[in-house]
Amino acid sequence: MTVIETAPAASAVQSMPLGKALNAGLRRALAESDRVLLMGEDIGRLGGVFRVTEGLQAEFGEQRVLDTPLAESGILGTAIGLAMGGFRPVVEIQFDGFVFPAFDQITTQLAKITNRHEGALSMPVVIRIPYGGHIGAVEHHQESPETYFAHTPGIRVVSPSTANDAYWMIQEAIASNDPVVFLEPKSKYWQKGEVDTAAPALPLHASRIVRRGTDVTLVGHGAMVTTLLQAAALAEGEGVSAEVVDLRSLSPVDYGPLLDSVRRTGRMVYAQEAPGFVSLGSEIAATVMEKAFYALEAPVLRVSGFDVPFPPAKLEGTYLPDADRILEAVDRALAY
Repeated sequence: MTVIETAPAASAVQSMPLGKALNAGLRRALAESDRVLLMGEDIGRLGGVFRVTEGLQAEFGEQRVLDTPLAESGILGTAIGLAMGGFRPVVEIQFDGFVFPAFDQITTQLAKITNRHEGALSMPVVIRIPYGGHIGAVEHHQESPETYFAHTPGIRVVSPSTANDAYWMIQEAIASNDPVVFLEPKSKYWQKGEVDTAAPALPLHASRIVRRGTDVTLVGHGAMVTTLLQAAALAEGEGVSAEVVDLRSLSPVDYGPLLDSVRRTGRMVYAQEAPGFVSLGSEIAATVMEKAFYALEAPVLRVSGFDVPFPPAKLEGTYLPDADRILEAVDRALAY
């Protein structure tokens, strides 16, 4: 009998950093549709400041991966025109603090055009924004502007915390017919994780429980999810069982898993890098208090950046919430 040896099937699960997962997701979207275009400052030959788009211009050409002038308002205005023409532009804002010159285009045009045309004109524009701290950068390079966009009707806002989510969520954002602000936690670009390239685990706007617990629910998004998991591990050593919820989508918010968790634990702590006043955490806390009031054993508590401009690099460790500040809030919640 002749035995024919066959090569083992290639695994759909690969280990890669979050930044490389984004690169792979963008590559797949570019390959699947010639209507997908990438635009941004230094994203072509350089591959972007964080190398997220590295190699894509060489593979797909300068007409698909475009290096633009240093003019964020012009980049967004061009993307809006391309979307009107049937393209799916993906815009990169080089750093979070650089998005504000384009704020008018995003909030007064991009967010409103579909409604203005009574749904007849879609705006499939993705705005990629590296955001958040933990990299020791200078002013305008470590902002957390998510609340501005989540507050604006007509814009979807999402933020992955893992490589697998980054790979799938960027593709789902590109497939959306609505504008999506895609917030990338820049401090996690180099954090490795398993990526299943066979199928997405969750829809774009689904939240998820990433650690089970019984005593308190810890909630956050982006880079803060890692910090919450660290806090939960430390709490376990003190006999406290903390459940961790990754919000993933900031607008719309999937409250189902979050409320189910709070109804089980009776306590909740929300953590974010952004300042706390009039923030996403404020909205989440208010909604949980409204919808799960009778299940709560303590007020919903918030841990955030302070209500001051992001400080110089030497002080970012004091400004940004860490596991100790989260555990202090957990202790306060349990003391009620």
